[in-house]
Amino acid sequence: MRTDPSLHYLDNAATTLVDPAVADVIHQAMLDHWANPSSLYGPGAESEDALHQARAALAHTLGCKSREWYFTSCGSEGNNLALLGGVRTKTFGKKIVCSGFEHPSVRRPLEDLASAGWQVVFVPPHADGSFAVDEMLSQIDRSTVLAACMMVNNETGAVCDVARLAREAKKINSRMMVHVDGVQAWMRLPVRLADSGIDSFTVSGHKIHAPKGVGGLYLSDKLIQSFRPPYLGGEQERGIRPGTENLPYALGLAAAAQKLAPTLGQRAAQARALNQRLRQGLAAFPTVEINSPDGAVPEILNFSENKVRSETMLAWLAQEKIYVSSASACGRGEPSHTLAAMGRPARAVDTAIRVSFCADNTEADVDAFLERFEAGMKTLQGI
Repeated sequence: MRTDPSLHYLDNAATTLVDPAVADVIHQAMLDHWANPSSLYGPGAESEDALHQARAALAHTLGCKSREWYFTSCGSEGNNLALLGGVRTKTFGKKIVCSGFEHPSVRRPLEDLASAGWQVVFVPPHADGSFAVDEMLSQIDRSTVLAACMMVNNETGAVCDVARLAREAKKINSRMMVHVDGVQAWMRLPVRLADSGIDSFTVSGHKIHAPKGVGGLYLSDKLIQSFRPPYLGGEQERGIRPGTENLPYALGLAAAAQKLAPTLGQRAAQARALNQRLRQGLAAFPTVEINSPDGAVPEILNFSENKVRSETMLAWLAQEKIYVSSASACGRGEPSHTLAAMGRPARAVDTAIRVSFCADNTEADVDAFLERFEAGMKTLQGI
């Protein structure tokens, strides 16, 4: 893959390889834009102008205003910032409604709020892994201050109609906040946030071939009027996210997004073909069950082989430089929270594998995986 044809990297939902062109942009920015964007002299003004240009380009990919885009270090920080900064100022109620298989950076802040007196309702997904939007809407009332739901599930690729969720939720309670974790959706699905009813939306650079350590947070003009950031400092990012901006990475993030945005449909078609090839290969194994629901993004396919523990199979595959995962990388090897929330049996959870594609992947990657997976299924069951 890229420089090593023997490497078959199929874990792009965990992270992506940095695009060399993006790395070049970052390297050049480190040399050219060395000044602090907050400085008042000429080089600082040039850095500030470069930051503004990157902000405008990135906001365009989300269909929002430039001033509604805030740079962060990652999706987890963005989720924490949005949730803790947006909820604690609400005084008309204490109820929070959240989908039942969110990323830990959403689930854990909400659990913390629950311990402080908020009423948090986690709505489990349907058994097939699809989002229970109607069930979430049924829980929303006039005392609800927040509804939170990821746009694409990070483990199964399930897609939530977040536009409908926001639209219908605001009909029930126009004062409530709607937060969307868009980390796995950005650059896989079209996103337009203007007039959507969505108040906050998070993205992450290392999912789109930019480096780890940079991301973005959309906060609507409406939400910002009552927003209180959970930490304090300087006036960077309009005082919402204090700290000197990582300008080289911001420019790299903009470069990555601008490169990917025009090819969204082309990349989806390529991923769909690889997904179908993988499904056809897995059909030869009678114990394999697909966990990704119908309508999931084609870049992610989750399945359970129901014979060999995931950690054993992953180690077997890794010996041949074939890299996949069993659950969210943020879980650090913990059993899949998503599959458990779907009600999948323990055996299915313990033997789950997630394969995730990007535009760099080819049929050779899928074939190498299937060949080594078949050998593992034949060899490892006796261990």
